[in-house]
Amino acid sequence: MSIKKISEGVWSLRSIDWDRRIFDELISLPYGTTYNAYLVRGSEKCALIDSTDPTKTYELINDLKRLNVRVDYVISNHAEQDHSGSIGDVLNLNPDAMVVTNSRCKDFLIDLLHIDGDRFLVVKDGDKLELGSKTLQFKITPWVHWPETMITLLEEEKILFTCDFLGSHIATSELYVTDESLVYLAAKRYYSEVMMPFRNNIKKNIEVVKDLAPKIIAPSHGPVYQDPRFIISATEDWISDRVKNLVLIPYVSMHGSTKILVERLVQCLIDLNIEVMQFSLTKTDVGEIATHMVDAATIVLATPTILLGPHPAAVYAAYLVAALKPKTKYFGLIGSYGWGSKVVDIISNVLSPLKPHIINPVLIKGMPNDEDLKKIDDLANQIHELHKNL
Repeated sequence: MSIKKISEGVWSLRSIDWDRRIFDELISLPYGTTYNAYLVRGSEKCALIDSTDPTKTYELINDLKRLNVRVDYVISNHAEQDHSGSIGDVLNLNPDAMVVTNSRCKDFLIDLLHIDGDRFLVVKDGDKLELGSKTLQFKITPWVHWPETMITLLEEEKILFTCDFLGSHIATSELYVTDESLVYLAAKRYYSEVMMPFRNNIKKNIEVVKDLAPKIIAPSHGPVYQDPRFIISATEDWISDRVKNLVLIPYVSMHGSTKILVERLVQCLIDLNIEVMQFSLTKTDVGEIATHMVDAATIVLATPTILLGPHPAAVYAAYLVAALKPKTKYFGLIGSYGWGSKVVDIISNVLSPLKPHIINPVLIKGMPNDEDLKKIDDLANQIHELHKNL
């Protein structure tokens, strides 16, 4: 655990998980992560804001003992266990402490951690908690990225504790952002994998953050932002409806036919001055693809046919697109088959929740011939015409 002083009476208690490489058995963590709790001590009361992952509970408890503080309140901004999982141990150490959260989060914490209902102090949007010389204000920010999420402002110093909102998965010994380019990439990846499905909710809640005018933003993953505009402006760009002149081509090729189509399409798009990125679905970290989905105007999925359907890796990629709900405007589908194919129907069904604009698919039988390659050229020109309207 790393104890770092932010200001007088305010500390960051950070568990640095250098070696974690998978989150929720789903999200890859190329840079590791941190779980950040924050301690705010007023002249009368002391509050712990969020806790840590259960694997790091011993670190949090040891640091609370090192600081020799009595915790009167545990603020829970979000019930997910990487932030709430140690609350029970904190309560055992401080038998008179109360858990402060909103009513929906209370229900989640009772379900997930079996905390006694009598240990809760329920707050509503705009409520305040006086610590003596320090005041905490609570703002409910639902669906970033669970329905019960909220943020907490230390009013006197304008420090905003946002939990998962505006965070980044990156393990670092630095309290504050020092390498903006690295943190930007980590935060963008974090947004794409965790927050992007809730883009419209974030549009509302980023305005809540801006209205609070924080001088410091302290998330529960990654470093603290001394320049809030850095992460606010980046997030505003990601959640906007703007897309870039960019085509992503996730692909699988079994015997080379589909790859020939992919390489032809890539070259045609380059010749048309369209930025293009090609990803092998059997080799590429899907988190990298998700990161670029934040900006892409078009995604073209390329797959061979297996037993009349798409390759399983292509199905997963389509499911990922449907789940993450990027602002991508156009979707394409290319591939090959031997004796028959239902690829178009299956992939279209997977993407149906997005109500996608699907460009005319190009599926060819066997190895591509000159006529097939001409269809790929035509597809590139269609994409070019569509991108003119961006």
